[in-house]
Amino acid sequence: MAMSAAPERRRTSFLRRATTRQAILVWCFLAPSLLIFLLYRILPLAWNIILSFQAWSPLKPAVFIGLENYEEMLTDEVFWQSLWNTVFIILSAPVGIAMALGLALLVNSNISGRNIYRTLIFLSYPLMTVAVAIIWRWMYDERVGLLNYVARLLHLTDTPIPFLNSFFWALPSVVVANIWQMLGFYMIILLTGLQNIPSSLFEAAEIDGATAGDRFWRIILPLLRPSIFLCFVIGMLNSVTSFDLVYVMTGGGPGRATEILVTYIYKLGFVQTRFDYAAAVTVVFFVFLITVAWAANRLSGGNAGARDME
Repeated sequence: MAMSAAPERRRTSFLRRATTRQAILVWCFLAPSLLIFLLYRILPLAWNIILSFQAWSPLKPAVFIGLENYEEMLTDEVFWQSLWNTVFIILSAPVGIAMALGLALLVNSNISGRNIYRTLIFLSYPLMTVAVAIIWRWMYDERVGLLNYVARLLHLTDTPIPFLNSFFWALPSVVVANIWQMLGFYMIILLTGLQNIPSSLFEAAEIDGATAGDRFWRIILPLLRPSIFLCFVIGMLNSVTSFDLVYVMTGGGPGRATEILVTYIYKLGFVQTRFDYAAAVTVVFFVFLITVAWAANRLSGGNAGARDME
């Protein structure tokens, strides 16, 4: 009895040591990435939260002031204008995704030259955002811009349209440039999702007499929910962090017409040296992003999918 128990104990001890060595090896591989994440994500976020409750600038020591920075936001017209502009840009993401879905359905069909169309549509995404901003700033130019030239050529207007110098046109013009840059990325993600849908589902639907609209609403759209959610999250993050696109095209102007939260935070910190108030706006911005991502997950049926897996 004792002799049979000894090999079992040795086997258990060996497995325990092997598991420990494997865990140590895993943590050794993860340590560099975790350290970088800690240094460049967690610690700055924690310091930013602490700084938001203080009055501080490079020329004076920090003083704890409680919620005063957050109270200032309630009466800060520029903050509310920037928040509204940020929401407007986020709401434009579904428009770009809908356009990309239409293009994905088109290039997924049996049309001649579809590979060429895929490449041409995707070409906008690898471009640097600064390059995209310069291209669209030229296209919007009142004197030599392509859009004004075509508008006058077609007799749509007699005077140049000040796309980037008008309170009415500036923000929509930036949104169009942002959608154009992301359109190729959205299309590739959605096209991959379309190609992963089993063809047997469409064949069965055709046998049952389903129309093209029925197949879209009952097969394509439900099965593309994960891809659509991914596109929305990436599009949302790209929209609200598109500092370079806005700064190169308009600088946040005219006035505050295209000011978004990320450009406002930059100006508060590095132009006005109000790092304390900029930290408070950053915290609100962070909470805002988490809230939008959570709402998008709920709308995409993420929780329902998790329950189904359980």
